[in-house]
Amino acid sequence: MNIRRNRLMQSAETVVLTLALWATTSSFASAADFKMGVVDPQAVLEKSKAGKRALDGLREYVSTRQKLLASDEEELRNIEKQLKDQEATLSEAAKKEKQEKFRNKVQDYQKRAQQFNQELQVKQKELIDEYMKKISAATQTVAEKGGYSIVVDKGSEQTVKIVIYNKDTIDLTDQVIKEFDRQNK
Repeated sequence: MNIRRNRLMQSAETVVLTLALWATTSSFASAADFKMGVVDPQAVLEKSKAGKRALDGLREYVSTRQKLLASDEEELRNIEKQLKDQEATLSEAAKKEKQEKFRNKVQDYQKRAQQFNQELQVKQKELIDEYMKKISAATQTVAEKGGYSIVVDKGSEQTVKIVIYNKDTIDLTDQVIKEFDRQNK
């Protein structure tokens, strides 16, 4: 998910700039008033009820498309087998005609597979964009209730890790999952 990677890099840059600004200004009353938290949006998406439903919907979409492609592949294998079986008995003109039809079907299959991949990328991007807004809203609610000045996307094993180390006490992921589920029933 390159989109996710870019968003995380932007988040990291924002965090660095925010922390630098905080360090150089006296806009915060004191360091004691400053609370920082971390959250793993990927975990929120994968562990929340609403996120699981969305991911299941995406998996179902992929499964349906894969079945269509598998059917097309089977048809191509059957045509290829027929072509090989009939090769000796066909005239040269008939053989060329069948080979041309086979090539056209292969090209159609490749176009369909490419179109499927493009549709899947669009659906993934839409899902990520929609759920990142919802995760941000849940995170904001948790942060405001807890008095956090900043919450950083900590990343995960599947994405770019922005936070290398954090104490468990500042990890708000479980709280955000609960708030996310409350807001997205």
